[in-house]
Amino acid sequence: MIKGLVLVLLVAGTDTSSLTLEWIMANLLNNPEKLEKAQNEIDSVIGHDRLVEESDVSNLPYLQCIILETLRLNTTVPLLVPHASSADCTIGGYFVPRDTIVMVNTWAIHRDRELWEDPLSFKPERFEGNGGEKQRKLILPFGLGRRACPGAPLAQRVMGWTLSMLIQGFDWKRVSEEKIDMTEGPGTTMPKVVPLELMCKVRPCMKKLVPED
Repeated sequence: MIKGLVLVLLVAGTDTSSLTLEWIMANLLNNPEKLEKAQNEIDSVIGHDRLVEESDVSNLPYLQCIILETLRLNTTVPLLVPHASSADCTIGGYFVPRDTIVMVNTWAIHRDRELWEDPLSFKPERFEGNGGEKQRKLILPFGLGRRACPGAPLAQRVMGWTLSMLIQGFDWKRVSEEKIDMTEGPGTTMPKVVPLELMCKVRPCMKKLVPED
C-alpha cells in the first residue's frame, strides 16, 4: 500500500505536471506571438512592482487557455485509467458486455477533426469567448465524473502559478533558429522524445524583483 501511495505521488502528483509544463514551453517557443500575448496579459494585470501570486492565476484567462490547449494537443496521459463497465452497454456503435475493461483514448479525442477545427495546430484562442465554453466541455485530460482525477484542481493551480512566474520573470528563446522538435514518446505519460532546451534571461523590468545570482 505504501509503495502504491509513493508511486501515485511521484507519477500522478509531479511527473504529469512537469511534463505538461515542458510541452507548454515548447509550444510557446514555437509560437512566440502566443508567448508575447501571455506576457502582455501578465504585465497588464500584475504590473512590474510585484511577483505574480497563486491567487492571480484566475485573473489571467489567456494563460489558462494556453494550459488547456497544451493539455488538448499534447495530452500528458494519452489513455485514462482503466474502467470496468457496470452493465451491458453500447459505445460508439459497439456492444460492450458487463465487466469489460474500457480505456478512454484522450489523445485521439483531443485530435478528432470532427470535434476540433485544425486540431494539430496550437491555438489557445479556441478556448476564448463564448465559443470557448463549448470547447472546454470537449477536453478531458483529467477524466470526467465521480472517478475523475482528484488532483486536477491542484495540478491546474500549480501549473498556472509556475507558468505565470516563468513568463513574468524571464525572456525565453530557443537554443537555435530551428523549431523545437515536438515528437511524442511512448509511455503511460507522454514525454518529449527530445528533451527541451531553452535559453532565458531576467526581463529588464523585473530585475528589481528577480535576483540574477
